[in-house]
Amino acid sequence: MSQAFLDTSILLGGLIDFGSTSKGAIAVLDKIAAAGPAKAMTAWHCCLEFYSVATRLPEEYRLEPGMACRLIEEEILGRMQVAGHPAVLGIGFFLDAASSQIRGGRIHDFHIGRIASEQGAASLVTENKKHFLSVAASGMNVMTANEYLQSTQNH
Repeated sequence: MSQAFLDTSILLGGLIDFGSTSKGAIAVLDKIAAAGPAKAMTAWHCCLEFYSVATRLPEEYRLEPGMACRLIEEEILGRMQVAGHPAVLGIGFFLDAASSQIRGGRIHDFHIGRIASEQGAASLVTENKKHFLSVAASGMNVMTANEYLQSTQNH
């Protein structure tokens, strides 16, 4: 199993059971838990997004801040490599974003994609593939949880 970079959509779906839409993400996190921390990474930004979204979901799914913090500590920081952002900060990052016509909230996905690329991830796993077209154009595999599980089935 090659090292995968997990987007926020996988962290949310894998740690909060939303029913059938979470099946693939839960299976990815289970597989990674069995393989060890050297097999998965994410970005600090994804941890922030996880906390933000998990604590403002509709009531039936919403996590209390303490539970969101515990999941970040145990399931994300405890099982994955978490990359920061110093290498992508600065005007060069924004010049690249502007030249790629990145607008609005897509800057967050562009940032996450850049971190995955700079960390040497073999693939970026997300349920929002269209958000990472620039990463796919650079040659990195961008796949859903189910596609990732299929690609690692023999490993």
